This record gives sequence, structure tokens and C-alpha cells, in this order.
Amino acid sequence: MSQLRLLIIEDDAVFARTLARSFERRDYRVEVLNGPERLDEVADALRPDHAVVDLRLAGASGLACVERLHRRDPATRIVVLTGYASIATAVEAIKLGATNYLTKPANTDDIEAAFARTEGDAQADLSTRPTSIKTLEWEHIHQTLADTGFNVSEAARRLGLHRRTLARKLDKRHMP
Repeated sequence: MSQLRLLIIEDDAVFARTLARSFERRDYRVEVLNGPERLDEVADALRPDHAVVDLRLAGASGLACVERLHRRDPATRIVVLTGYASIATAVEAIKLGATNYLTKPANTDDIEAAFARTEGDAQADLSTRPTSIKTLEWEHIHQTLADTGFNVSEAARRLGLHRRTLARKLDKRHMP
């Protein structure tokens, strides 16, 4: 069997290195990028059959990376990782070609399981618990961010918030 090829696009260098080592121990050939800048060059050389993409890269959206990877090879199994989960970005990631969408923290087992899931589950539990106001607010904020290409200033304007207020909300939501 040929070695699996994995491209990790993650701006947290420590997390990316840990993830890469873990996948290398599982016999993956791994390349790591900290942003989209060299994506085409590295993807040409590696020809990845799997990819892990962080949703929020420093100054860029991981969704653009998902779209580029899927356009290059629709068979590539792409998992999006995020600390900023929302329904809006999950839907967009899947529409753009992601195989799955996981919230951080996620480990190698979680990611491999996500790579393996190729079908939806019609028996998935349908929660009857109403959505909280905080969750609705977060989803509205995240949808606005997605609509503006993750431009915080423009999203703040559309939400009627000061840019620093939105930035604080984002930082607070990111904290564990």
C-alpha cells in the first residue's frame, strides 16, 4: 500500500508540529503550511489525498484553502478544524468541498475518523433543546463574518458594533 499524503494548513506552529508528528507515526507523508501563500506549489509537489485546514489563518480564511484544494482534486479528503465553530461556516466548508468539520481541540484519532466518514447519518440524534440566545448571537456574528470574507471591520459595521467590541467578542469566544 502506498503512503498516505497529508497537507496541514495551520497557523499555530506548535499544534501543527504536534499534529504532523502524530500523523507521521501513522505512516502519513506530511507537509505543513502556516497559510495559503505556497498552497499551489506544495500541493503540486505532494499531491495530497488528505488535508487538515484551520478555519482562521492569520490574515486569511481557511475556506479559500478548502476551495482551492477541492478544485485541484475533488477526491482529497479535507477536514476543517476550528475554534470558532458555527453552522454558517460548517455549511460553507462542506459546500466548498470539505469532507468534515471539527471543533478544536481535536486529536489525530478524531481527524482520522472524520476522514473515514464518507456518508451522512440519517439516524443522527435530533436535539429538541432550543438554541440559546448566546448561540444565536454567535451564529449571526459568524455568518456576518463569513459574508464579509472574515473582514472584522466590515462585519462590525454590518452588525452595528465597534470593531474593538467585535474583536473582544471573538477573542472571548476563542478562550477555552
